[in-house]
Amino acid sequence: MAGQNRILNLPELDVNRNEVLVLLGPNGAGKSTLLQAAAGLIKPTSGSVRFSGFSRLSDLEYRRKVSTVFQSPLLLTDTVRNNIATGLSFRGLSRKETYERVDRWMDLLHISHIKDRQARVLSGGEAQRVSLARAFCLETELILMDEPFSAVDAPTRQELLDDLRGVLSKTSQTCMYVTHDIDEALTIGDRVAVMFGGDLHQIGPVQTIFNHPKTPEVAAFMGVENIIPGVVAQANENIVSIKSGNTIVESVGNLPVGSSVFICLRPEDITLYTAEEEIRPSTARNRLLCRITSMVHQGSLIRVEMDSGIRLIALVTRPSVQELGLDVGRQVYAVFKASAIHLLPAKSANL
Repeated sequence: MAGQNRILNLPELDVNRNEVLVLLGPNGAGKSTLLQAAAGLIKPTSGSVRFSGFSRLSDLEYRRKVSTVFQSPLLLTDTVRNNIATGLSFRGLSRKETYERVDRWMDLLHISHIKDRQARVLSGGEAQRVSLARAFCLETELILMDEPFSAVDAPTRQELLDDLRGVLSKTSQTCMYVTHDIDEALTIGDRVAVMFGGDLHQIGPVQTIFNHPKTPEVAAFMGVENIIPGVVAQANENIVSIKSGNTIVESVGNLPVGSSVFICLRPEDITLYTAEEEIRPSTARNRLLCRITSMVHQGSLIRVEMDSGIRLIALVTRPSVQELGLDVGRQVYAVFKASAIHLLPAKSANL
């Protein structure tokens, strides 16, 4: 999609039948623009949107195959039941067929008990359930969802996500889902497409994207806080030693000596010890003496930043912080396995 200001640059993106494809990326990545193009609400200035191989469907034919759920529920001033029935009233179903289908979807989305309630008095979570039921009720070939739970509180969002995942699984409904939230992507998605600045950086199964990001940008967005430039100093039987500054880190890998790389290590894969003799026997090859430089509360965890010659970040539970007596300035050992590291070849790195 091009113009004076290019918003999207996608050579190709497919949504497979019966899958949930999540468009994941920060604000301004082009996710919602792509979803609007898929919904037929905007037309690309170049390229095309094809449905089951056909690109010449009329607007009416296309929109009958697609339903959309937006961030705002956009409900009518009417009852829950009548709101859900709205789309079906334009599709020629009898009143009996309409309300049989409406009742079935209200039951699946756990809102049968509020069917006669006026939309204006619904909570945010209830209103979005009605919006979901209205979209599912049309039984289209594709459902598009644009950050549908961004306006609800965290507990309600998790309930909605769990119920939506159950409905999508039960119905094998094809869905394209937009979010900037990693947890939503992991809960909902079969595949994830990670976008930045209108470009597609990586697409694949959820766990592949999570465990094997292809670029530093994708790694950082997926929660890899330790992304460290280095050079392969030694290679021996599937284990490589990587030098970053004066620090040596060992990783599983087969890269040749001299290769520039990024060391990607998730903060939850680092274990901290306060004395070398306390380190339990394990297969962890990496034991770095560090000094704690900062500690920040993140919900039930503490984000511990350390300096070992390289900057490292670990996530530690509150009980562990208390048990170890961790504090800024204290020396600790950061211990992690060679297999916990994901190496990214770097075309160039400022080492």
